[in-house]
Amino acid sequence: MTSMLTHAIRNLPASSAWAARVFARSLSCSSQLQAAAVQPKSKKTLAKSGVKNIVVVEGVRIPFLQSGTSYADLMPHDLARAALQGLLNRTSVPRDVVDYIVYGTVIQEVKTSNVAREAALGAGFSDKTPAHTVTMACISSNQAMTTGVGLIAAGQCDVVVAGGVELMSDVPIRHSRKMRKTMLTLNRAKTLGQKLSLISKIRPDYFAPELPAVAEFSTSETMGHSADRLAAAFAISRLEQDEYALRSHTLAKKAQEGGLLLDVVPFKVPGKETVTKDNGIRPSSMEQMGKLKPAFVKPFGTVTAANSSFLTDGASAILLMSEEKALAMGYKPKAYLRDFVYVSQDPKDQLLLGPTYATPKVLEKAGLTMADIDVFEFHEAFAGQILANLKAMDSDWFAQNYMGRKSKVGAPPLEKFNTWGGSLSLGHPFGATGCRLVITAAHRLKKEGGQYGLVAACAAGGQGHAMIVELYPQ
Repeated sequence: MTSMLTHAIRNLPASSAWAARVFARSLSCSSQLQAAAVQPKSKKTLAKSGVKNIVVVEGVRIPFLQSGTSYADLMPHDLARAALQGLLNRTSVPRDVVDYIVYGTVIQEVKTSNVAREAALGAGFSDKTPAHTVTMACISSNQAMTTGVGLIAAGQCDVVVAGGVELMSDVPIRHSRKMRKTMLTLNRAKTLGQKLSLISKIRPDYFAPELPAVAEFSTSETMGHSADRLAAAFAISRLEQDEYALRSHTLAKKAQEGGLLLDVVPFKVPGKETVTKDNGIRPSSMEQMGKLKPAFVKPFGTVTAANSSFLTDGASAILLMSEEKALAMGYKPKAYLRDFVYVSQDPKDQLLLGPTYATPKVLEKAGLTMADIDVFEFHEAFAGQILANLKAMDSDWFAQNYMGRKSKVGAPPLEKFNTWGGSLSLGHPFGATGCRLVITAAHRLKKEGGQYGLVAACAAGGQGHAMIVELYPQ
């Protein structure tokens, strides 16, 4: 499939002209960042008869930091607890009003496998408040949010807190399987002779640790390697990827300096300073970025550290309610959460194309077109991944041959796309990113005068997610 896909995609219209426009158009968005909010466009609401309206009351995140920095000595539940406390402080929602807590995470700390429960207890929630943890790779907090939507829609809850957390500074490193088996058997040995017999079988290679890797279990391929192959298949050049990465960092810096990242709450790190902002936003230059060597496919790959999202520590939390409950408690919601879909495809050749498959499905489900969407917030795992998705979405050939569609859905216009930066610059704590996408879409809709936002993300395992966010009437 790869060779056929590569051959066909390379015959699509060349993207160099488009790449040249990416950076120019992105910089032209800077004036929009400073513009005052305008009145939303008049469009139909997506409310459905007999279906509960579910709203986002508020969403927060502690600053996303590069792994190995200020959060390095903490545990995942510490970060999640800080996000929960930040949400409580901002909303003043009584803890006993929360019916349920759901958190997403990817790299689990075995001591706190249900990190939602440990974080909730640490944040002062009642031990009578149920909490559970979900995992779905990079869309784990998306899954946490939609799980909350389901609980509210089913009438089981009125108030749910969803969120996500990741601590890449401290990931589990295990003994080899041979060593683990020996140690577990040794623990059951009853006599000294049995123990000495087991110990005598240990060999030097038993001590080699199993290091974690961001790799697909089914293919044994790292996500970065998949991104490199995907970029090659869609003829995305190193220059285009670096230009897009620079766009992300430049826009994120403008948003940060302009006070637009309203979801960030300060976090006093125990024994250290108070962290107030993301530390991975670093606009560079094309010359400096061009000096970096390929990170995965060497020596001719195009994916580098500069055009990839970095290993990130962080946590997020979002307060969901039925509209009736929110209004009864005196809250002014930020947005409605409307239709959403999850998709799955080939985990090898189409690992990172989740947004391409999910976007047309969620639009059709909501009865919308691309032209109806005012704000796009897509997860940026790699610049090559984003650009490949945009190219695939704009290809009739890809739609017909791989998606079973008659025609393409079309690519989002860049002036509406990730204009406050994305995961390449803001950071990507795997389990926490989905909540950032949703609350950013809500804030952008209010600031820019739109009504509908589309959030989309890819995930390991060849999965993806998309959701429609509708601005709450102002």
